Amino acid sequence: MARSERELSDFARALRRHPTEPEIRLWRHLSNSQLGGYKFRRQAKFSPYIADFFCPAKGLVVELDGDTHVVDEDETRDLYFLREGFTTLRLSNTDVMQNIEGVCRTILAKLETLPDRWAGRPSLPHPNPSPEGEGL
Repeated sequence: MARSERELSDFARALRRHPTEPEIRLWRHLSNSQLGGYKFRRQAKFSPYIADFFCPAKGLVVELDGDTHVVDEDETRDLYFLREGFTTLRLSNTDVMQNIEGVCRTILAKLETLPDRWAGRPSLPHPNPSPEGEGL
C-alpha cells in the first residue's frame, strides 16, 4: 500500500526514534561527519522509500539488511535509487554488529569511488540550504 507524503514522513520519524541496534551502532560512526568528513542522514525519505542512511554529497544510500529483507523488494528499491542517480550499498546487520570497523572501511571506500554530486554543476542549488544567517 502506497503511503502519503505525510505518512511517509511520520514513518521515517518513528524509525529515527526507534532504531534497531545495528542502526544505532552504525550511526555512532556516521553521525557528525565522523567517517571521512562525509555528512549522513538517517532514515532519509525518498518517496515511496526510506533509506536507512544517505550521504547527500556522494548520493550514497546505505541499507542495512536483516532477516526481514526480501531480495526481490530490495532489487526494486535499488533500481529506484539507481534511476534517481543514487548508488546503493547493502550491508548486513551481522557485519555491523560483529565487524563495525570493516563496515566503516567498506562505506568509506565506496564514498571515495563516487564523484561529488555538485562538482562541476555550480548552477544547481544545494539540496538543503541553510536558513539565512544560521551558523554566522
